[in-house]
Amino acid sequence: PDTTIVVVKQIELIRSLQLKARASPTMASMTAFVLFLISTAISLAHAAVIFERDSSDVLGHGHQNRRVSDAPVKPGPLKVFILAGQSNMEGQAAVDSVNRTDPNHGQSNGTLRYLISHNRTKSEFAVTMNSTSGKWTVRDDVWVWFNEKGRTDDGTWGPFSVGYGCAGSPEKFGPEYGFGFVVGDAIEEQVLVIKTAWGGKALATDFRPPSSGGKVGPYYELMLADVQNVLGNLTRLFPAYNATAGYEIAGFGWFQGWNDGCSANAVAQYETNMVNLIKDLRTAWKVPDLPVSIPVSGFGGWNQHIDRRVGIINAQFNAANATLHPEINNASKPTVTAEETRMFWRDAKYSPSNRGYHFNFNAETYWYIGKVMGQAMVKMMS
Repeated sequence: PDTTIVVVKQIELIRSLQLKARASPTMASMTAFVLFLISTAISLAHAAVIFERDSSDVLGHGHQNRRVSDAPVKPGPLKVFILAGQSNMEGQAAVDSVNRTDPNHGQSNGTLRYLISHNRTKSEFAVTMNSTSGKWTVRDDVWVWFNEKGRTDDGTWGPFSVGYGCAGSPEKFGPEYGFGFVVGDAIEEQVLVIKTAWGGKALATDFRPPSSGGKVGPYYELMLADVQNVLGNLTRLFPAYNATAGYEIAGFGWFQGWNDGCSANAVAQYETNMVNLIKDLRTAWKVPDLPVSIPVSGFGGWNQHIDRRVGIINAQFNAANATLHPEINNASKPTVTAEETRMFWRDAKYSPSNRGYHFNFNAETYWYIGKVMGQAMVKMMS
């Protein structure tokens, strides 16, 4: 970021010098020399940025620039899972975060780095670390594409690992992390997770589905456009993709609820909007029985008593209830499930942050939310 500021200031200076050169011929030769020096500085700064990013693998800071391997993929059609939601689907879980109040500057409680070494959690999270290399596990049998601009203007994509969190940061992840491990282990075919998420978005407005009437949500439309764009460019994004085997949209995961829970009116609409979202996406993607997994919006855990927050949770469970909504679900073979998540809440004193609306950045919370979403998805597909 500091390098970027320097480059921007240099570009502003170049524009100023160019204007002066046009106004005064005596400035032309001096301007040419100064521009040469500035352009050289910019080139060096740009090279430093590239070196910093491309060195991330060597330094163990993330996977942001890893390219998808050309290794053979699993046989059969590519199984595509689409995940969507707002900032908690973007992913706020902390990978590494130093506890600055600790004189030894150890890891903050609740980071992934902390969890792989703590006695209570290290067996659960051992799978996330490559014991040979000492780096975070990278899986070529699962691919990820995330809409946020982390690595390129097209988003962030590559083999499955940490680093597909908010803004494509190598230091964050979301529910796709636990989800990817579960579906990757359970499904024989190659897996692609397409994640489309934007912070601060409501189902009642931003993701509003066509069947709910009124103005269709712009992020509902953008989600469809992103999915179409990725599926239309699979060979470019993932060179090992087997175009002969093709792909199939295998499931949809939804993790969202904070913004709607800020409005009593949005809470009252939520169940209907959720049902309509499922119907409309199944129609748009031409998969009538598309499995849908909804980990509920468990802010505050079991101590959550705010009516609007509990109302969102109840609406999510109701939307997945086959008795209430047989038009989208089947009691004998469910195709929509909602999963309890309140037991995964961790208080701020056990977390890297005190931002409750982002589950306190707790990696354990996000991991288990993704796992139950994946487990429910696998069960529906079996």
